[in-house]
Amino acid sequence: MAVTAREWDNRVMSLINALREPLGDDAVIPPGRAMDGYLAERRGRFTRRPVQAVVRPADTRAVATTLRIAAEYGVGIVPQGGNTGLCGGAAATHPDVLILSLERLNRIRALEPDNFTLTAEAGCTLSALQNAAADANRLFPLSYAAENECQIGGNLATNAGGMNVLRYGNARDLALGLEVVLADGRIWDGLRTLRKDNSGYDLKDLFIGAEGTLGIITAASLKLFPAVRERATALIGVNSVPAALEQFARLRSASGDTLTSCELMGREPLALALEHAADCHEPLAASFPWYLLVELTSSATGAGLDTRLARALSADDAGVGDYRIAPDAATAADFWRLRNAIPGAQKGAGASIKNDVSVPVAAIPAFIEAATAAVLDACPGVRPCVFGHIGDGNIHFNLTRPVAMSDAAFLAQWEALTRRVHDIAMDYRGSFAAEHGVGQLKPGEVARLKSPAEQDLMRQLKTAFDPADRLNPGKVVPPAD
Repeated sequence: MAVTAREWDNRVMSLINALREPLGDDAVIPPGRAMDGYLAERRGRFTRRPVQAVVRPADTRAVATTLRIAAEYGVGIVPQGGNTGLCGGAAATHPDVLILSLERLNRIRALEPDNFTLTAEAGCTLSALQNAAADANRLFPLSYAAENECQIGGNLATNAGGMNVLRYGNARDLALGLEVVLADGRIWDGLRTLRKDNSGYDLKDLFIGAEGTLGIITAASLKLFPAVRERATALIGVNSVPAALEQFARLRSASGDTLTSCELMGREPLALALEHAADCHEPLAASFPWYLLVELTSSATGAGLDTRLARALSADDAGVGDYRIAPDAATAADFWRLRNAIPGAQKGAGASIKNDVSVPVAAIPAFIEAATAAVLDACPGVRPCVFGHIGDGNIHFNLTRPVAMSDAAFLAQWEALTRRVHDIAMDYRGSFAAEHGVGQLKPGEVARLKSPAEQDLMRQLKTAFDPADRLNPGKVVPPAD
């Protein structure tokens, strides 16, 4: 039996009142303009769907209360951190949900320099954690372009990667313990700071990367590292992807394994940054088909990183076309500005199709060659915009529309072109979702490309933790046939 508009409005108002009573008026935003910022989606790819309310709990108990009330009313929960995700994971798929913003859970609960740990709530921005660690002469190494906006709860929920995965790992590798609110409102306190604990299943790893579909992360205990005291940064021009891969291996060995970042950039994305982004400048005297941006770091002074870098790059068989070692922090920042400007600069050249894939590092040259040939065959004139983290095999194989094609005509080929790229990544035993997650963008690819056994295990986990399918419904796990 269909619900009338009046019945719907009465139900929504009843839910809002039920939430306001224990949480307070300022914790609940009803439908209206005040809700707009929470409905926006980073890429604008998903329709702005109204929801029943936005709830902003102030602590973990309030999160638990919200989940219990949502269960009573039979509505879903869409958890939202900094809302910087790129796959629609923090956007609603239908209106019968609450958006649960964790922005008010923004306290650092403990910082123990001697234990090299920090415990923080889910709403803390990544940059706030970096700064808190630095104030204690420590390093929290997770880093990427959205660090001033994204929140650690979302970083963990998506298992964020970024620039330093090569040396420090993904967000999963930096987490020692979690506090999680379960679908029924129970709180699991797993905020341990132990490096060794084999007393049973490692439950925290189930919630990391699950995008809020199994439970709501409300706090985390995180690893810290010694502060960086010496840094060396270089921009290198090379003539091929195989040469770039050889140079990566050489630098990793020659640097005493101090190589922290190794970013690959094609000439096409670099040229877009030079043309469309502010304060970007040609880095070398000549142009090259491919570039590497590398950074060495050490917690020791007098490590001689510039010397190590120069020695490795000037070797007779280094395969380097040209290079510049940054003489100061300002020049290093210029190099990084080029890399970080690429995603935004693509907009200046028209519509683009984004692909976040990974393959084994050794397969990167073959993957790029095969994927480039495939998309050019399917869409002549398309401009592959290839860049990414060569050190961990994560390639952003983005596509910019042909110059003579309209944005609409190009975007109509999104599914066909993306399938080709994903299929080739899988041919090399790679992944179609490297660091951006699945969200509501890729459950269809989960259904298409993961084995029936793997999908069945995912559904069993989802059912065990969230039998009513109220936690971030429509995300990550495809529906059963």
